[in-house]
Amino acid sequence: MSTELSIDLLEKSLLGTMLKENYLIIDEGIQPSLFQSQIHRSIYLAMQHLARNNQPVDYITILTMVEPREVGGANYLASLQTFADSEKFEAYLGIVKTEWREKQKQTILHQATSRNWPIEKIQKELDDLQTDTLSVDTDVKNDIVKMAERPYLPIEEVRVVPTDLKELEKLIVGFRQGELTIIAGRPSMGKTDVMNYFALTSGLAGCLPIIFSLEMNKAMLLDRLIAACGRISRLKMRDPYQYFSEKQREQWIPVLTELSNVNLQIDDRAGLTVSQMRAQVRKLVKTNPDLKPIVFIDYLQIIYSNMARGSNQTSIIGQISWELKQMAKEFACPVVCLSQLNRGVESRQNKRPLMSDLRDSGNIEQDADVIILLYRDSYYGQTADEEHAPENKGAGATNPTREKLELNVAKNRNGPTGIVTVNYSKMTGQLKE
Repeated sequence: MSTELSIDLLEKSLLGTMLKENYLIIDEGIQPSLFQSQIHRSIYLAMQHLARNNQPVDYITILTMVEPREVGGANYLASLQTFADSEKFEAYLGIVKTEWREKQKQTILHQATSRNWPIEKIQKELDDLQTDTLSVDTDVKNDIVKMAERPYLPIEEVRVVPTDLKELEKLIVGFRQGELTIIAGRPSMGKTDVMNYFALTSGLAGCLPIIFSLEMNKAMLLDRLIAACGRISRLKMRDPYQYFSEKQREQWIPVLTELSNVNLQIDDRAGLTVSQMRAQVRKLVKTNPDLKPIVFIDYLQIIYSNMARGSNQTSIIGQISWELKQMAKEFACPVVCLSQLNRGVESRQNKRPLMSDLRDSGNIEQDADVIILLYRDSYYGQTADEEHAPENKGAGATNPTREKLELNVAKNRNGPTGIVTVNYSKMTGQLKE
């Protein structure tokens, strides 16, 4: 396939994606000159004009602005959406930018030769080209000015998502923007319940919790969230009609109302890549501009990777953890990802986990800003049947005594480490100091 044809298809995909996701038109700061095709350039100019005037951008509104022949005709415009691919938008844009930059370099060198430019002018033109395409702001003066008010504002104003656990906040303050937090534990240790707790508290604090539940479907996760929010046994949640008390029936609607006010977003598609998650986060951030996002992922080892076949699992997990860190930086938001631990911890006399127990750890220890390891004594004090099959206790069972759950902050890039102990109800999923 020729380069011209490849670029033409990539440009179609970019335009098609922007027709579906209008916010990309302004957010990405694409210059019309980036498009090699004159038709594509005309289409983008029309899209840009509509977007800047807060008007919807589709093939109909574009045709109200320009002559059909200028944009390839109505059928051509309508066909562009078939090339849309939100997940690969950034990758395609990168290829188109690289090709544009190479063509610009050739033009500069051709002009330099024909006009006998001095070396200094050639170098300046090439440097300006790099600056235009990269557009990276390296000056820290504006950042320093923004920091002036920090001592006079509550911590929430400095882009920290609260945890509602005071002892934990003494160590990590909260979930910080741009940071990757890993919460790890053995199966059934309470990872998902801890994630749900932080998602609920962040939502109640006015943030936008975005949960990617790669293993559990949305209905099951919602049942857990309702149980935690309403202090209801998860066993009763299996059949509320049969097991709910009259008091629980009366509290049902208020609990659902409270949960609906948390701004929770749940994506339960299995096999998502980090790129697909980024596309979803970008969309949700755009549609909720006044809310601070925080991303939760359950869990690391089942995130799909596009790495070549034959790559070992450690390399794959290392690449994924790096991509998660980049996502946190891109959206200036916390990313909290659950992770499993190796089985080797079970063979030790002291079963409290270490960072080295992270499964297929790869670069997790390097990329993560905070690593929290979960541990419960009671997990190892019960039989496998008791721990992993609570349904044997009967659906009408009352909540057991709260167990002690350790949150071991084993790594904290910007603060101290330490262990925080909270009360944990396995039947409701609640955490409490």
